[in-house]
Amino acid sequence: MTGIIIQARMGSNRLPCKVLKKIGNKTLLEHIFYRLSFLKTPVKIILATSTNPENNIIEEFCDINNITCFRGSENNVLERYYLCSKKYEFSHIIRLTADNPFVDIEELDNLIKFHLETKSDYSHSFESLPKGVGAEIFTFEALEKSFFEGKEPHHIEHVNEYILENPGLFKIATLKTPGEKNKPEISLTVDTLEDYKKACYIVQNSQNEYIDTKKLVQLTIQYERENN
Repeated sequence: MTGIIIQARMGSNRLPCKVLKKIGNKTLLEHIFYRLSFLKTPVKIILATSTNPENNIIEEFCDINNITCFRGSENNVLERYYLCSKKYEFSHIIRLTADNPFVDIEELDNLIKFHLETKSDYSHSFESLPKGVGAEIFTFEALEKSFFEGKEPHHIEHVNEYILENPGLFKIATLKTPGEKNKPEISLTVDTLEDYKKACYIVQNSQNEYIDTKKLVQLTIQYERENN
């Protein structure tokens, strides 16, 4: 089974509680789940948070919205992913983070197909898409190897870093995205107050509830022009 694991927590040094902040009429998490409703590939979606009491509200959000919630380590995100994937018997895992409300669903479908067709251990679409729009997918075997062999602090904090640091051990594939979506210099992740203001502007100035990446790029450029 292919699974999507979305990592989320209330704690954030630069923008606390951001995952439940409203962007337009939806919280950041609600934007992600709304967009994922357009995914064509059959997947199971898990929201993975930590056991810290401050994240009880995330579990409550899951209960209200009929979303499967998994709770694990706060700081050992690699372990959280491994134990979650093992529990739900995922053979391929898509990693999303709760600070990216504008994931490109069309390209996510393309990435899953590309990953399976190339029989890769790890595939991503980060190089050409705007930051926060792309995604990554890896096999359970790659995740398990990372869990048992990745012992450095950054391996534990960032699920993909052991794989990226050891390309000789894994088959790594990169999905290229041509055309107007190819804007890696643009950031659409929500990490700071300024990012949040930009996300609100984008949603407020879009005529469609589902904003495609081309429109996201146009509105980002417009926002930066108006605010610089």
